[in-house]
Amino acid sequence: MIQPGAASGSPPIFEKVAIIGLGLIGGSIALAVREHWPSSLVIGLDRKEVLEKAMVLHAIDVAADDPVVIAEADLVILAAPVEQNIVRLAELDRYVTTPAVVTDVGSTKRTTVKAARMLPSRFTFVGGHPLGGAPRSGIEYARSDLFVDRPWLFTPEGDGDAAVLERLCSFVRELGAKPEVIDPAEHDRLLAIVSHLPQLTASALMHVVGTTARERGLALTGRGLFDATRLASSPAHIWRDICGSNADAIGDALDDLIRELETLRRGLTSSTEIDRVFESAGTWRARLAELRPTTRSQ
Repeated sequence: MIQPGAASGSPPIFEKVAIIGLGLIGGSIALAVREHWPSSLVIGLDRKEVLEKAMVLHAIDVAADDPVVIAEADLVILAAPVEQNIVRLAELDRYVTTPAVVTDVGSTKRTTVKAARMLPSRFTFVGGHPLGGAPRSGIEYARSDLFVDRPWLFTPEGDGDAAVLERLCSFVRELGAKPEVIDPAEHDRLLAIVSHLPQLTASALMHVVGTTARERGLALTGRGLFDATRLASSPAHIWRDICGSNADAIGDALDDLIRELETLRRGLTSSTEIDRVFESAGTWRARLAELRPTTRSQ
């Protein structure tokens, strides 16, 4: 873990970084930027109560709930929920007066990329999505090492601006992340399967177990249920936008799961079906463990 105040020794890639939305991801970016590049100016834009927490954590240099403070930012990071990011995109022309790189950290990309096409030419937008997270949201859970050894996806349209993309890749590498480039539509399809589906499944599972077993049943559970439903602590307000902006891809993923559950339901008395599912699951779970970094837990 990078210790507070431990700068990278290299000049800042962006001198003035504006972060709109200081939740878990935005707050963690702010903490990491201030540690790596103490000479950079980190501007936080959010509600007053969030900004107060950010200042106590020394996550930002400038706190404001008025977008006028981001006028001269050379990097704008949209770190609010997806629909709020789209609203902020439409406002950037009014508040940012100089050329700037704009990116986001949203869990879906197609709707944001489409909205960014309306930006004036002085802005260069590249969609982004850091795959670092935690079961709880909010700046109080922010940490400067959240992105270490984790993928950070960028979704430029077409050839995009290669120089800007490389700057962003260098920026996130300094934060410890591993940048990767992916098409926006492919991003949404894959994330629906590997991220959005597990979240909805864990939440639905916890809902069914809780409402049917109640407290008496929960008191009898072992570690398995607790581990399997870790994601069920995630707040709904973040996932409303994700589901709404990626409904088609998530719907396809849910259909696949539902078909598999229906097959399993019909084969409960068949050792063939039980063996098929468990053997496949075990194989893929082992492969997942091999592919994940072991340097830190999520």
